[in-house]
Amino acid sequence: MIYNLGSINLDMVYRLRDLPQAGETLSAMSFDRFLGGKGVNQSVAIAASGEPVCHIGAVGPDGDWVLSEMDRFGVGTGSVARIEEATGHAIVAVDDAAENQIIIFGGANQAIPFEWAEERLGDLEEGDFVLCQNETNLTPEVAQLVSDRDAKLVLSAAPFDAEHVKTLRPYIQVLAVNEGEAGALSSAFGERPQDMGFAMLVVTRGGEGTTVYSDGQVFEQPAFRVNPIDTTGAGDTFIGSFIARLSAGDTLETALTYAAAAAALQVTKPGAAEAIPHRDAVLEFLKERS
Repeated sequence: MIYNLGSINLDMVYRLRDLPQAGETLSAMSFDRFLGGKGVNQSVAIAASGEPVCHIGAVGPDGDWVLSEMDRFGVGTGSVARIEEATGHAIVAVDDAAENQIIIFGGANQAIPFEWAEERLGDLEEGDFVLCQNETNLTPEVAQLVSDRDAKLVLSAAPFDAEHVKTLRPYIQVLAVNEGEAGALSSAFGERPQDMGFAMLVVTRGGEGTTVYSDGQVFEQPAFRVNPIDTTGAGDTFIGSFIARLSAGDTLETALTYAAAAAALQVTKPGAAEAIPHRDAVLEFLKERS
């Protein structure tokens, strides 16, 4: 089983020809509203990959629309608390080169009640995966619960916070970072991330592919070449798909290839969760590329 202590955001996406510089005001060419947040993006990717996921999170009184979107994408909302804090949201600017800038307001994501999360993890068993990101509260408390049950803690270390990783380091089984975050991690700790004792380290490098360090071995997965429209959520699509396929029993290499294909398809459409492909589409893509 896969659990996800995950952020839930309303993403407000503005398309511009160029990203704004400091002090600059630009007019957007278009505006769209999407379900987002690193946590829920990963849960959508897990569900789209064919695996069940228990998403543990919180929304505010204004959260009806995001809950309906989660249902639409196959992510159950029974473990999402309704609290007084406003629903988290993100302001996303995307330029003509598909690069983005993102401002996040945590809101309810930073106020998930511990008793709520603890109860939802009551059936946690040895070998289960529990995903966390740096967009919610309770990760240290949940990490302890995961350790007590011999489950596997997966941390997507973004937005990067060295102290957060330091706190969770003894509990992390799978650490997922992008290339920039890996560099920041190395600077913060004075050692290479692959030497820090994680059972598995996943380093995504955008269009250059992904490197995984596991059990003393190094696995390289090239990126599939596509014409990107919007890269928002690509990393979340990758890690959610990857963990889903590992949970399903795929080999590491097979899970890596599947995740790379899912991420490649995701960037060819606008939005984050909205753009995550279903398993049938990913398998067809892989068949065409074989």
